Amino acid sequence: MNSQELSRLLQSLLDGQISVADGVERLKHLPFEDLGIAQIDHHRELRQGVPEVILGESKTLEQLQIILSAMAEKNRNVLVTRLDDKKGADLCTRFPAGEYDSVARTFCLIQQKIAMTGRGKILVICAGTSDLPVAREAVITAKMLGNDVEELIDVGVAGIHRLLARQNLLREAAVLIVIAGMEGALPSVVGGLVAAPVIAVPTSVGYGASFGGVAALLGMLNSCASGVTVVNIDNGFGAAFAANRINRKME
Repeated sequence: MNSQELSRLLQSLLDGQISVADGVERLKHLPFEDLGIAQIDHHRELRQGVPEVILGESKTLEQLQIILSAMAEKNRNVLVTRLDDKKGADLCTRFPAGEYDSVARTFCLIQQKIAMTGRGKILVICAGTSDLPVAREAVITAKMLGNDVEELIDVGVAGIHRLLARQNLLREAAVLIVIAGMEGALPSVVGGLVAAPVIAVPTSVGYGASFGGVAALLGMLNSCASGVTVVNIDNGFGAAFAANRINRKME
């Protein structure tokens, strides 16, 4: 339930269009619903403006189906992240209205039109095609949260002219998510070119000395460019969630 739905419910109760019992029935699963294997936070959209997101990694297919069913019954849009192809295909069979993205490893079930709540555009930039899974997770998450999103792919520092040729696109963005592995230099370059907030995402892409993304993480944390904020390794979802809060229109 979001604030608009709660306002309509209370107005209907005030106008006598529904009974107190009907109102209680509508509200009985707030603030959460205990499923035994999980406690679904139906109150989160009311508190934070966006519903709970399901982390698919390490959950069984049965657990995912139970959780997703409980959320879908409330006629909400649902996002599941970090799914393998088998779980994604099985969820598409169980919920045929949903869509699985094998690159992003996400499953989206859209039951209501997504309200555009962003005040500007979020630009997701990735250094190389190998970083694309993290970038796509960020893109899909930001879109599900109601943002206008654009991608800029394979513009890393090994061929910086590819990035410099798109400076107009960089400057049009309200928030930029910059994703890179190896030494993780791209966010510093972008941070030196734009006035908007830059959210850096290190990826686990790289050879031995990249230490599974730690080298990129440390490089980004030590960026000389002002206004660069860093999230955890491979955390496209976290970057998109932060970008959404920065970009969200004030109510």
